[in-house]
Amino acid sequence: MADRGNVHLQKSTKEKLDKFNKIRGKAVQSGAFWDLVVITAVDDDQKSAYETQIAEKLERKELPLAINYHVFADPPGCKIGNGGSTLYSLQRLNDKYGKTLSGFKVILIHAGGFSQRLPNASALGKIFTALPLGNPLYQMLELKLAMYVDFPSHMKPGVLVTCADDIELYSVPDQEDIVFDKSGFTALAHPSPLSIGTTHGVFVLEPTEEPKICDMEYRTCSQFLHKPSIEKMHKFKAVCKRDGQEFVYTDSTYYVDYGTAKTLMTLLSEIVPLTCEIDAYGDFLQALGRLATVDYTENIVNVTKKENSLVEVRKKIFHRLKGTELNVILLNNSKFYHLGTTEEYLFHFTSDPCLRTELGLLSSAFSTCSTSESLEKTRPCVMHSFLHPSVTVSPGSVVEYSRLDDEVKVGTRCIISSCWISSGLSVPSDTFLHSLCVNLNGKMGFVTLVFGVEDDLKKNVASPADMKALNLFKVSLEDCVGLWGLSPEKVRFSGDRSACSLWNACIYPVCSDLKDSLMMSLEMVNALDGGSEFTLPNNITLTSLQESLQNKNLEEMMKFRKVLYEDILKES
Repeated sequence: MADRGNVHLQKSTKEKLDKFNKIRGKAVQSGAFWDLVVITAVDDDQKSAYETQIAEKLERKELPLAINYHVFADPPGCKIGNGGSTLYSLQRLNDKYGKTLSGFKVILIHAGGFSQRLPNASALGKIFTALPLGNPLYQMLELKLAMYVDFPSHMKPGVLVTCADDIELYSVPDQEDIVFDKSGFTALAHPSPLSIGTTHGVFVLEPTEEPKICDMEYRTCSQFLHKPSIEKMHKFKAVCKRDGQEFVYTDSTYYVDYGTAKTLMTLLSEIVPLTCEIDAYGDFLQALGRLATVDYTENIVNVTKKENSLVEVRKKIFHRLKGTELNVILLNNSKFYHLGTTEEYLFHFTSDPCLRTELGLLSSAFSTCSTSESLEKTRPCVMHSFLHPSVTVSPGSVVEYSRLDDEVKVGTRCIISSCWISSGLSVPSDTFLHSLCVNLNGKMGFVTLVFGVEDDLKKNVASPADMKALNLFKVSLEDCVGLWGLSPEKVRFSGDRSACSLWNACIYPVCSDLKDSLMMSLEMVNALDGGSEFTLPNNITLTSLQESLQNKNLEEMMKFRKVLYEDILKES
């Protein structure tokens, strides 16, 4: 059964990719595709970066043409979460299109945020994360549009809400289609182990006399549980059983019809100004279904930042949405992959045989390198990069948007992003390297961010005096700065000094040259294991990952990618 399912999944995925490839760079007819593609951004700076990249993609004919692409930034001030982004995006669409919106099919992709757990996606955005397939090379934006390519022709006007850092693969029976034609919310549901359910949303299905055993089934949901314990899943009868195996149905993407979208716009008018983060999944879906109660509004266990207004806002959401239908489409032959952390990124691109087979991932995509499509379980992955033939990239490592000169050696489980590595240099295993162009103090410079792929960039301490509790390459940050010739008390932390972390530690030198920047960062790493002595030059400007992103020079970074693009084309 599993083998048959995998074959169907692979075949279905290939059909979607083939269909999308036929409309890339071509004007699509009305009704054949989305009328509007909307991407959210955390602020105006990220919005500008996204718009620049979309414009370049359209120019290179990487996206379908003759449709409108919009990027909407969250309003300045408090973080509002993807729920707030959804409400504001709907309002902006209504302001722009008015009654015409009632006839549009819209895909809304949540892509705001700084991707702290996968920082190579921080500068240019996780929706523009490269994927090792397609010609021209796919990014997450194309994959999202490809996987949902069949939806618009089988849906009533409304909005499909999805996230930028996950991949959903699915197959449905021959001669059948996923249809979004009901009022209220309609969510896709995936069979998952109970352990996965504890970190996702879980659907409690209305009972049915004879559950079908098929790839797709339309059901009604009586209640939605947000990140429930296994005990709670059993208590609320969310647990299903098939062939002796227990599982639950978890969430991913959902659709709202135009009428419900209007209800959400009314909701926004009732909760502005929004001063807390709301979740487009947990806070909206828990209000739906026959058995929904107001109790969840008081539960703030899974909330990152506990604002005083949150409970009151949740109650308004509940009362506005209560009684709204929650329909689910059970995709029994589907897979859900998350690409939001360095570990997930490395595993899925280099070691995961399932995703590789289902999606047709390559070892080398739009690159000049001698990486072969080996049958080894773990292999390297190289994307949009120019590598000298003598370069060695070890299995389990990913290289993207980079240039590696002769005799460069990359160890295992590394991530190399937007770098230029000079001849003869070696990158130690488990190293993350990401180069950025920045404008600081009126000057253009280059910064290469370096840390271990297992380092926790979000872990924070209350003051710089506690930096000993932060670890870089398994060495305390206090010891690191000492090995680089710095005095710990002179280390600066950007932004909020009451939350000191590797994210805002100003330990990265700003250099005038991209290659020099990378070389200096590698010397810093080598000094940590006693491999060499290294002292940071006097009077050199030091910056943090956070500060680098705030001052990034997008134009220069895109120019580096464009030159790579042209050089790779010449060689191919």
